[in-house]
Amino acid sequence: MIRNPILPGFNPDPSICRVGDDYYIAVSTFEWYPGVQIHHSKDLVNWELVCRPLTRASQLDMRGNPDSCGIWAPCLSYADGKFWLVYTDVKRYDGNFKDVHNYIVTAPSITGPWSDPWYVNSSGFDPTLFHDDDGRKWFLNMVWNYRTESVGGNPKTPAFDGILLQEWDAKTSKLVGPVKNVYRGTPQGLVEGPHVFKRNGWYYLTVAEGGTSYGHAVTMARSRKLDGPYETHPLLHPITSKDKPEAPLQRAGHGQIVETPDGQFYHTHLCGRPLPGTRRSPLGRETAIQKVVWKEDEWLYLEHGGVVPAVEVPSPDPSVMPKPHVEIKRDFAKCTELPMEFQWLRTPQPERLFKLTGSALRLHARESVGSWFEQSLVARRQEDFKFRSETSVSFSPTTYQQVAGLTYYYNRFKFHFIAVTWHETMGRVITMMSCPGDYPDGRLVFPLHAPIPVPPIGPIGLAAEVDGPTLHFFFNAGDGWRRIGPDLDASVISDEGGRGAHGSFTGAFIGMLAFDQSGVACPADFSHFTYSPR
Repeated sequence: MIRNPILPGFNPDPSICRVGDDYYIAVSTFEWYPGVQIHHSKDLVNWELVCRPLTRASQLDMRGNPDSCGIWAPCLSYADGKFWLVYTDVKRYDGNFKDVHNYIVTAPSITGPWSDPWYVNSSGFDPTLFHDDDGRKWFLNMVWNYRTESVGGNPKTPAFDGILLQEWDAKTSKLVGPVKNVYRGTPQGLVEGPHVFKRNGWYYLTVAEGGTSYGHAVTMARSRKLDGPYETHPLLHPITSKDKPEAPLQRAGHGQIVETPDGQFYHTHLCGRPLPGTRRSPLGRETAIQKVVWKEDEWLYLEHGGVVPAVEVPSPDPSVMPKPHVEIKRDFAKCTELPMEFQWLRTPQPERLFKLTGSALRLHARESVGSWFEQSLVARRQEDFKFRSETSVSFSPTTYQQVAGLTYYYNRFKFHFIAVTWHETMGRVITMMSCPGDYPDGRLVFPLHAPIPVPPIGPIGLAAEVDGPTLHFFFNAGDGWRRIGPDLDASVISDEGGRGAHGSFTGAFIGMLAFDQSGVACPADFSHFTYSPR
């Protein structure tokens, strides 16, 4: 069986592509660098992260992008002997305007080299590229209408104003011909995330609707002509959990069809797994996949019936077993490059943020934990509801403006942080700070009654344990691990924490952070990092 989610943790908006016996899924990365995650599988059961293709400034520079902006909903395809990746770089989220720019890059292999981008348009987000049987290529994206006081969709408001179609000329690398709005969605509204699949003379248009929270849904429509008119699926939404709050996979929507070499069909979708008794999903929007079948009416349906996605799904090869999550230990003295699971924020100039010294991962402490430009944070996704992470930092601050440690992080308004810093009367100390999402201006709270003195020199061990909705921090100053501070709310480090699921939509990270408000860029050396599922 396939065990959902197949990509646990923050892995939303899955675009699936098969090339021969190889499957690839590209997912959104938002403000995290490098841009776009691509996973590979041979069996649809076990997946491995193999590539993040947007690695340089000519392809992506997100300095200044607000939280939850950056890379939205990529589309991965294969045609003409190469991979095609379409992506959006979102420069503004709040308010009436969405400053969004769509690009295309290509590569002869999934691991590259990936080309510099061709600019396509800026009319809306969630782009896709469809390669038709006659060799012509078609670009689709949702269109954003700023002339409204609130977002929504047909018939709510005109902000999500339908799906645009225009031809892409691969020879000139430009859009050509007329632009047509081919589908405005259903009463669920907020139509976005288009993908096209052609079968038996039908063009099947899969879109996402209902927003990316608990009203999310996969909507399907079809037409004999690519430019419509489209008729909507008799169920409207062949995959959704919107009317089943007890279902284990919530927020189901935004996915794509794939056919196996032997003619079986599957459909990816994003999902969320809220903590029991809550509507908070700290693992963010994850990727799942469902077995689907074509019925006599030539519409696609879940094989197990109904519209609610299943946790366990028959796999193409019943002999393949899912691999368990295992402890990951990274000794930075043995690393010649940053391990694949780590990312940083926004900038194509990581050398200003960190380097591997041969004995440690050195963070050059830059701007504050709330910066949108240069934040020295190297972190990995939370993939389990229960885990422990440990690191050790060598750091010699000379002012309270210099801080380095371990953070459980979502964005500038939602994080917890245990760190080494300096105090005027106590010298080197352990401190804690949190931004629990309750303040729109990002004000901090300090959970400790007072900083805790530690020896003036030597490494300090730092650890975090998350158990569902609860976070505990620990430190080790050379005399063993000691728990520090009160229970902290881990559930706020989620899409739904703070101002709610449509206020931000990425996922929880755990990692190493340093900032220096003096501008000296005081170095912080981290010797190792472990992530242990419990």
